[in-house]
Amino acid sequence: MPELSDRTATFTDSVIRRMTRISMQYGAINLSQGFPDFPPPKAITERLAELKNENVHQYSITWGAKDFREALAAKQSHFMGHPVDPEREIVVTCGSTEAMIASMMSVVNPGDKVIVFSPFYENYGADAILSGAEPLYVPLVPPDFSFSPEVLEAAFKQGAKALILCNPSNPCGKVFTRDELMCIAELVEKYDAFVITDEVYEHIVYRPYEHVYFASLPGMWERTLSCSSLSKTYAITGWRLGYVISSPHIIDTVKKVHDFLTVGAPAPLQAAAITGLKFGYDYYDALRDEYAVRREFFLKGLDKCQLPHTEPQGAYYVLVDISEFGYDSDLAFCEALAQYTGVGAVPGSSFFREDEQRYIRFHFAKQEATLAAALDRLQGIRKTIPTQRKRF
Repeated sequence: MPELSDRTATFTDSVIRRMTRISMQYGAINLSQGFPDFPPPKAITERLAELKNENVHQYSITWGAKDFREALAAKQSHFMGHPVDPEREIVVTCGSTEAMIASMMSVVNPGDKVIVFSPFYENYGADAILSGAEPLYVPLVPPDFSFSPEVLEAAFKQGAKALILCNPSNPCGKVFTRDELMCIAELVEKYDAFVITDEVYEHIVYRPYEHVYFASLPGMWERTLSCSSLSKTYAITGWRLGYVISSPHIIDTVKKVHDFLTVGAPAPLQAAAITGLKFGYDYYDALRDEYAVRREFFLKGLDKCQLPHTEPQGAYYVLVDISEFGYDSDLAFCEALAQYTGVGAVPGSSFFREDEQRYIRFHFAKQEATLAAALDRLQGIRKTIPTQRKRF
């Protein structure tokens, strides 16, 4: 038999999705993979039910149904502070996952280099490799997850063609300040690079922090591919509706890549989601406030469990320090946690380029009752989880 592709030789399966399967195996409360256990807004699901008898069951325009793009452009023009042309500056994708890989393949060539901040969502390194590019990792240093401008510039000096920016960040919940973003922008312009953003948590930012769209910075609209999705904002992670917003000369290429990757996003789901895109701006204030309540509830519960943790500024993830338990492998710890304590988490090492074994990641996009049940189980963690070291 011929050999398989070399580019996948270093890949594993998704650790995040693996931990969901392990949670199911042991009947654990799944705080690993970041999806809610509460329904989407009723107006969206009611609209979806109405669509069964309407003519929306065939392909839409490849880069997104016209009415969906118009509604999305109106919403994002408001929040991004920049007019978005629905005909020339938007591609609708199958989730932000496709938005990211389509963007990557549109701006980098095999052999190019791409900067990735560490810790990072696990797809980014894989996207670079699948595009034939070499990832260059720049650390975000705990506990505040700041970066060194000198280290970042050293990465650009290696010839980086693009930088991936997740803001707010998964897994650490960092919200980049305007000063930090301006520092990145100056280096992007100095070294003539692109920025691919992942902004799926754009509306989940906790006071007093504020989300600044990188594309809104001076001179950055022409250099930025803004990727996001409706998944987290409207609690429809299974609908897989994402998008790329950028200037026309970039979007023309993204359209072509997207066309050959997936043809188009689901037409009925686009039609139903328009309802959400037309919500009043008070919806997004309420969304932030609801997640702020969940955040406070969960972090206070971790404090009662005497589990040291980060304090997310945005998104809905928290990193918990498990050093006291003495495990050499955070993956082994997470499997033991699911098996013996009944709570699912993601090993932090899956997000770090550095050899980092002291963190696990929980998410709190759950009903309060679900979070309370998980916290109740975590109260007994020191009695239930094996204390011996394990290595897989």
